[in-house]
Amino acid sequence: MAGKNKIDKFEEYESKQADADPDFLLNWDDRDLSTELIDYGKKGPGVDKPFLVLSLVILLIGVIMVLSASFARGVYTQSDPLRLFSRQLVFAVSGVAIMLITSRLSVRTISRWSMQLLLISVVLLVLVLIIGIRVNGARRWIGIGGENSSLTFQPSEVAKLAIILAFAQMICKLGKDRMKSFKFGVLPFVVVTGIIVVLLRMEPHLSAMIIVMALMAIMMFAGGTRLRWFLFAVSVLAAMICGFIFFQLRTNVPDVEMRDVSVETVRENLDLRGLGYEGRRITAWLNPDADPLRDGFQIRQSLNAVGSGGLLGLGLGQSRQKHLYLPEEHNDYIFAIVCEELGFIGAMLILMLFALLIIRGYWLAMNANDKFSSLITIGITSLLAIQVFLNIAVVTNLLPATGISLPFFSYGGTALWIQLVQIGIILAVSREIPVSQAMSENTADLEESVY
Repeated sequence: MAGKNKIDKFEEYESKQADADPDFLLNWDDRDLSTELIDYGKKGPGVDKPFLVLSLVILLIGVIMVLSASFARGVYTQSDPLRLFSRQLVFAVSGVAIMLITSRLSVRTISRWSMQLLLISVVLLVLVLIIGIRVNGARRWIGIGGENSSLTFQPSEVAKLAIILAFAQMICKLGKDRMKSFKFGVLPFVVVTGIIVVLLRMEPHLSAMIIVMALMAIMMFAGGTRLRWFLFAVSVLAAMICGFIFFQLRTNVPDVEMRDVSVETVRENLDLRGLGYEGRRITAWLNPDADPLRDGFQIRQSLNAVGSGGLLGLGLGQSRQKHLYLPEEHNDYIFAIVCEELGFIGAMLILMLFALLIIRGYWLAMNANDKFSSLITIGITSLLAIQVFLNIAVVTNLLPATGISLPFFSYGGTALWIQLVQIGIILAVSREIPVSQAMSENTADLEESVY
């Protein structure tokens, strides 16, 4: 009887769709119904091919750029010019296999494990503070096999994905009405995010803190939290920043008249180095020439690389800055090498590929069959967009250095694997978007599968 009711509802859904105009967009109840019925018959024609092709093309270009950017470092420091490239190639090939496996999962399976993944990520963030490996003053990695292991992974990458999946699950369970209240639509998300941010601050890991807080805001906004809570939070944050800058300027330049303060005055006199590594990075961003051989060195070398490329670039493999002038040239600052070797035109073509991938991701989110699928696609696509923007903003000194890698380009196994898992999740969502035409053409087959 339950199966018969499902068929009746499906026929009603089909008639409603047939009477609609071409731009007809189903509400979430209808989408949930169509997703439920897919389980009784043939699923869609497969993964979204434009999204898959764009992902693979960007990945291929990224691996090639790792080869170019890391070649000199391999010669000078490891006597093996292909060491970093060969490892990244292994990560890429295995990551694509993981992506394809993930794309075969059902959205229901992903939803079922979302809260468990959040709990696992919190446990891993605690473990990294206890047994983690310290690099450049930060304890962000766990070594598989011990402190001196060459195989490491970064729990913060898992936490980013866990936030997206778990918050999507929470939003779906709470429902539209409760999401509009402070008790349900704000407080639980802030508490969970606060726990993760505190753990990340103890590493410390500024970039992950920024991304996690941004993901919280995006998921809450997409989930239906009232706009006034965001406006209130932004107003409070802006007031705190302005007050902090005022206090620092008064402390460092006591004779300055605040009415005469200009951008140049702030850049030259705002000294936050006493606040720790975040303060040093902000100070170097505002005035890299104040300490050109230490805090400002990387920013200056990055700008030299970007500016040296010109319109067409020096040519693939011809970078000068990668010869140990620019730190992290194969990792966080690989886009500076892209600009130097491929020039403005090459860099813009890569940004266009990223833009197409992001736009396609949001299109898939808009056409997802259920709210959970839509939310996780929005979250993952937004995460990709945030990381691309922040990395390029840091490389060009638009924003302070935060240690954010460029997706599919920067060297690193954990980040690449997680990024390809995220792509696999979106492909899994895309696989379930089309309602099977065979179901509407042959109701008898549907009845057999239901009963």
